[in-house]
Amino acid sequence: MDESQNDMIVQVKNLKMYFPITRGLLRRKVADIKAVDDISFEIKRNETMGLVGESGCGKTTTGRCVLRLYEPTSGSIIFTGHDISKMPERKIQRYRKDMGAIWQDPFGSLNPRQSAGGIVGDPLKVHHMADKSELKDKVAELFRIVGLDPDMMDRVPHEFSGGQRQRIGVARALACSPSLIICDEPISALDVSIQAQIINLLEELQEKLGLTYLFIAHDLAVVQHISDRVGVMYLGRIMEIADSWELYENPLHPYTKALLSAIPIPDPVAEKTRTRIVLKGEVPSPVAPPPGCHFHPRCQMAIPECSQARPPLRDVGNGHYVACIRV
Repeated sequence: MDESQNDMIVQVKNLKMYFPITRGLLRRKVADIKAVDDISFEIKRNETMGLVGESGCGKTTTGRCVLRLYEPTSGSIIFTGHDISKMPERKIQRYRKDMGAIWQDPFGSLNPRQSAGGIVGDPLKVHHMADKSELKDKVAELFRIVGLDPDMMDRVPHEFSGGQRQRIGVARALACSPSLIICDEPISALDVSIQAQIINLLEELQEKLGLTYLFIAHDLAVVQHISDRVGVMYLGRIMEIADSWELYENPLHPYTKALLSAIPIPDPVAEKTRTRIVLKGEVPSPVAPPPGCHFHPRCQMAIPECSQARPPLRDVGNGHYVACIRV
């Protein structure tokens, strides 16, 4: 990946995040949950990088590592030219305000006892970005930006609808004027009509404020709509990365093909005639993933070599990267 370094806001290199499993009174480590298992990708400024895959494949853990809510087991996370992967908490504070996060559950991620204005104003207080006289005006402006009436600032979360709550979450993420926002399934808990509104809001904000998104989701149709590039994850590894249109028009990895074949087409004739790829078996446990390519036990194209060595993520042209020896 030979893009100019200045273009990149995030560079993730050989990232691993293992969670120890302990047993007994002495909490002796007996195994690891390999949530993220040696992945690399980059996010350019002002682009939206989509990350898709089944539940439990490591998407959210990747996002939390980039935010440095977790300290990675190994690998590096370079944010705006600084390696933050092992940085101590007191040093990382200065980079925290340049990152925002929008979480999946618009109710669980908001403090039910705090007013909406207090929730949105908290990041400004924590990072000393507004004194008491400015705080109310800044919070009112953030409410307007996300399409909420500033008169609602004194209400508590249960007085808002799901879509309004998620707008409060977006306003909180924008509070410190970040350059990168991690969107962790920000619309999956919302009604379909509200999903479209939140997606449109995110796109407008990106254009207006020059934001960069890491958009984590399992809804491939939404990811296609909002993303510039898409990475497909399976069991802690990235199987394929490509520009959005390229991935959907020309999927190369057998897992990506299976995922795309599950998207319903709003055309009854085309829906009847196309072949759906049904994967056999269950997703293996991240405690004991299969050797070689993690996907080989469920792959229709697998050959004996697939179980022997891990396939590298290699460039097959047009910035299309795929981890499969059969491609």
